[in-house]
Amino acid sequence: MENEVNITIIDREGEAHEVIAPTDMAMNLMEIVRSYELAPEGTIGICGGMAMCASCQCYVLSDTELPEMQDDEAAMLAEAFHVKDNSRLGCQLHISEAFEGLKVQLAPEEM
Repeated sequence: MENEVNITIIDREGEAHEVIAPTDMAMNLMEIVRSYELAPEGTIGICGGMAMCASCQCYVLSDTELPEMQDDEAAMLAEAFHVKDNSRLGCQLHISEAFEGLKVQLAPEEM
């Protein structure tokens, strides 16, 4: 369907979920994870999507072309746990047509 992309999200238990994300609602990846309840309430998007926590950190597993990382996202990831070369903050990834086929894995919850 138009205005939708298919995304695979691997939850923190390792289970893959094929989800459909709207491209016309100005949503970000963290909000998609929340709307499908793929992480327990209160464990993702704690700062409300302001790139001020790393609770929505995910690992990008596909070679999907993503927007360039901005300074505030890079600074937050520099302080986060479980960071890898392919880490991004879900709140900073705004759903677009380019995300068709995106595959991500949620990073372990920060304690």
